[in-house]
Amino acid sequence: MSNQRSLSRGSAAGGVRPVRVLLVDDHAVIRQGLRMLLESAPDIEVVADCENGREALQAVERLRPDVVLMDVVMPGLNGIEATRQVRRASPSTRVVILSGFVDEEQITGAIQAGASGYLVKNSDVSELILAIQTVHRGNQYYSAALSEGFDIAELQLQARRSGRRSSLDTLTPREREVLQLIAEGHTNQQIADQLVVSVKTVEAHKSHIMEKLKARSRTDLIRYALKRGIVKLESVSEAERSLANLSGGEDARGLA
Repeated sequence: MSNQRSLSRGSAAGGVRPVRVLLVDDHAVIRQGLRMLLESAPDIEVVADCENGREALQAVERLRPDVVLMDVVMPGLNGIEATRQVRRASPSTRVVILSGFVDEEQITGAIQAGASGYLVKNSDVSELILAIQTVHRGNQYYSAALSEGFDIAELQLQARRSGRRSSLDTLTPREREVLQLIAEGHTNQQIADQLVVSVKTVEAHKSHIMEKLKARSRTDLIRYALKRGIVKLESVSEAERSLANLSGGEDARGLA
């Protein structure tokens, strides 16, 4: 984990306990910038920062923050899936998605995962603080910039409509993790090591994923992960370069 030191700032002005916030972003400079901005607010305490969704889940289980500011596209475990798992592990913890990647499917996915808000990364600090305060009070907050291109009320209705399930919803949480790691170019052995399971278990997950998504190849899985915003194009490009350097053997078969 990048930084989990507690700031122990005590109570905010007037004796009110500050809102305890966890920052999650795979870019260190963004985490550092957010920390500096939020630490200037007397009623907010940054309890830790993490560089991916898996670290965030561990931090939430240990620290029980009030609000998590969560990036969407991160290696290992993306923000949407991490949000789903955070809400399951700590129902009282609110999640605000903070992302530069915005489309209808991402917003809908965030709502379905249990996020209480969605902010674009070019939001100013006053809106960021307002969003944290709003969701901490049990309400929802969506960036003002989103209203220019999306009907948030309609997206909320779509996301919560009974019986509405996407192909991604058919995957278990572990299968969604495996899908992301496959799309990022990890071998079966590397995935097994990260998830602390056997290679046979990874292969079984992969088989189930391909069956549920009606995929015929690893390329199909990559295309799906890109379309759903699970991985970045640059992450896939890097994985392809790594694959090109492999010369047969178990690792190459593991990616096939």
